[in-house]
Amino acid sequence: MIMFWNQREVFAGFSMEKLSEVRGVLGANNIAYKYKVVNLGSSNRSRTGTLGMNMDYANEYYVYVHKKDYTRALSALRNS
Repeated sequence: MIMFWNQREVFAGFSMEKLSEVRGVLGANNIAYKYKVVNLGSSNRSRTGTLGMNMDYANEYYVYVHKKDYTRALSALRNS
């Protein structure tokens, strides 16, 4: 099980397409992962809405693997 104390980040970015690609590569190589989506506009939305915010950067995506799989995951992502 991947918990915060034994995880390593292998991807952080704003592209949902890249997130899908990373998840596909990890899944194809039987590497367990978890991902997180952070909505960067949610804290300001109640006061200002999304006025002036580039919606391409509204969500930030993170992918984590177990630290024992970190080098294997990086290798798989590099070779894809």
